[in-house]
Amino acid sequence: MFNFDFYNPTRIFFGKNRLENIDTSIPADARVLITFGGGSAKKSGLIDKVKTILGNRKVYEFGGIEPNPHYETLMKAVEIVRSENIDFIMAVGGGSVIDGTKFISLASHYKGDTTDLLKFGFMPIPLDVVSKVVPFGTIVTLPATGSEMNNGAVISYEHGKFPVMCELAFPKFSILDPTITFTLPKIQVANGVIDAFVHTAEQYITFPVDARVQDRMAEGILQTLIEFGATTVAEPENYDARANHVWSATMALNGIIAVGVPQDWATHMIGHELTALFGIDHGQTLAIVYPSVLEVQRKQKSAKLLQYAERVWNITNGSDDEKIDLAIKKTREFFESLGIKTRLSEYGVTADKIPAVIEQLKAHGLTALSETGDITLEVSQKILENAL
Repeated sequence: MFNFDFYNPTRIFFGKNRLENIDTSIPADARVLITFGGGSAKKSGLIDKVKTILGNRKVYEFGGIEPNPHYETLMKAVEIVRSENIDFIMAVGGGSVIDGTKFISLASHYKGDTTDLLKFGFMPIPLDVVSKVVPFGTIVTLPATGSEMNNGAVISYEHGKFPVMCELAFPKFSILDPTITFTLPKIQVANGVIDAFVHTAEQYITFPVDARVQDRMAEGILQTLIEFGATTVAEPENYDARANHVWSATMALNGIIAVGVPQDWATHMIGHELTALFGIDHGQTLAIVYPSVLEVQRKQKSAKLLQYAERVWNITNGSDDEKIDLAIKKTREFFESLGIKTRLSEYGVTADKIPAVIEQLKAHGLTALSETGDITLEVSQKILENAL
């Protein structure tokens, strides 16, 4: 197991009827900006509930944060924070709203060119670059990204998607009420299950380092998503299924299964380019790319793929190659059982469009992906060709 530091200060309020915790978690004299997305939180009455709980605090609203939040949109919120002296932000939404709010929090007191904050990639922004932020909390309306309990975000800018990480970007608190997610469209629920699954797998199906606790936790999350995935899509008001989905998504990316182990993230990086170029949902891109990554990288990942086959899918018969084949097949079938297509061609992306993806990967410096850095542009091309 590798050396590691672990830090996560986010308080979680989980379960039914937890919104009242907002009042005791935000200073009574705070000037609050509520951030949200396309309007469903407004139409459902959730924003009004939040405003009622905030009581006499001065409250402002900023809606319209897109899926894959755009830098230009977020800077409009930064202007409000600066002009109105906002000292707390309440994010109401899924991963995009929460990611966007993290950037707003980081950028609001930054004195330089705020595009600088997009240049650090997976390296945390140093505290001598950003030393002051606007604190924020979250109300999760879409279980998928785990952004409600980590310090990372992904921001869209000039046809690219940029990771942003900082120790100061952890939410102060997050409210996870599964009943708030009951009205989600099925496609968003399915995308969320896949996002949580691939988050977990990219920290697990790498190479062994004898991190037994992390492995067992990752396997438990994967098995839970497999057990409840189809149910939570088909039965949106099944509380137990949705509660397990919500908590799995949070646990998948709150840092706990990442400590001391190698991490991949090639699927996410390639998937980001597919979203940017072709507008394919993030969860759908993961379902397209991940089975192909496993196939192309099966030699490098063989030990953990066998462990995955045996412990997660209970595949115990056959040769090693047969076990790996079946594990990859079952992974693809699981994604498809949620109603998500897993081939590029099913989204209208043909072989002649692959060079454009490779050019974007090159332009963004994504030329040595995976846990070992061996996914070159040539290997990325093989992965995409395999995904057709």
